[in-house]
Amino acid sequence: MSTPLNVVELECSACGKKYDASVEQHLCTCGKPLLARYDLKQAAATLTLESLKSRPRTLWRYAEVLPNDPPVTLGEGMTALVPAERLGASMRCGHVGLQRLYVKDEGLNPTGSFKARGMTTAVSRAKQLGARALAAPTAGNAGGALAAYAAAAGIPAVIVMPADTPAANVMECQAFGAKVVKLNGLISDCGKYVAEHKDREGWYDVSTLKEPYRIEGKKTMGYELWEQFGGKLPDVILYPTGGGVGLIGMCKAFDEMQEMGWIGEERPRMVAVQAEGCAPIVRAWEAHQNSATFFANAATVASGLRVPGPLGDLLILSMLRQTNGTALTVTDDEMLNAGRELASLEGIFAAPEGAATVVATKKLVASGWIKPDETVVLFNTGTGYKYTEAWQLALAQKMEIGKLPVKN
Repeated sequence: MSTPLNVVELECSACGKKYDASVEQHLCTCGKPLLARYDLKQAAATLTLESLKSRPRTLWRYAEVLPNDPPVTLGEGMTALVPAERLGASMRCGHVGLQRLYVKDEGLNPTGSFKARGMTTAVSRAKQLGARALAAPTAGNAGGALAAYAAAAGIPAVIVMPADTPAANVMECQAFGAKVVKLNGLISDCGKYVAEHKDREGWYDVSTLKEPYRIEGKKTMGYELWEQFGGKLPDVILYPTGGGVGLIGMCKAFDEMQEMGWIGEERPRMVAVQAEGCAPIVRAWEAHQNSATFFANAATVASGLRVPGPLGDLLILSMLRQTNGTALTVTDDEMLNAGRELASLEGIFAAPEGAATVVATKKLVASGWIKPDETVVLFNTGTGYKYTEAWQLALAQKMEIGKLPVKN
């Protein structure tokens, strides 16, 4: 198999060791993730704001900085960047609300989440490399996305998920024809299952950061922001952080943009938002550590945030420092309340993970960390329609169902 034209090599994110991109690669020998590298001078010659005007409105419009395999695509990317004026006005520091608040709504992707971005690139590359079966652990949305893109590619998929994964995620995986394995435990336990079975079963492991190409699809969120803001970037980006690949990917995109001469050294301040019941990154950030420790007894209604031991911890923490960012937690009740507020004020029905960024923004505005005149982007990483169990409970409590008077 020849090396993909655009990917010059793969490089370890920790030790810098180089790898051949023409063959299947997963982690470095040091155990850390690999990152795809490109000839960015060559890419910059054809990838411009002007050239983008005539390209298809999917993430594959950024072809020069993606593996150039024949895409397995369902139309992912180029999601709406929604101005959130009423929500911004409600977030006050003194008497002034946020004047330039936006929501990047990833729930509009195929299978209803940002996970479609990573799976289109990962599955496209896996198919080109001759993968016979694809496997991954999932907290929910990643499994649905893998199942969908595997079906589109004509490759069998095995999805390993905690037994309490939201029902919608289980049903979509089954509908796409994937084999679903449920385990009592967390996504970390599901990851161990995949690791223990993949060689014997002949699975291509598509676990978070254990192959180099999911991050390439996720980084396009950063490219889209640059394009949607007319060649500029926002001041602050708040991102719900479980495995953290979206945050890592966007920072990788910004570095590539600088090398292509699109932007300078300045970066958006990145904010990692985690659930109080599973916050390994926040705990490490507050302790001024370079790596995170396993978060025992992780529990949150935001299944995508229930990642107690993220493989990308070093990268996430490093990128928060490099961008002068921060990390903070929100409670499940705060998430669900904020989700109702976002829906009623802006018409966006967000996943609890996305709603968590609303709470975090309020806290950072109130503390003065975010200034009223800054351009701020919240990421809603998935649609709220997949979290019926969580929303039913929250809405029932809000409406106090059963206390309405009965007419005779």
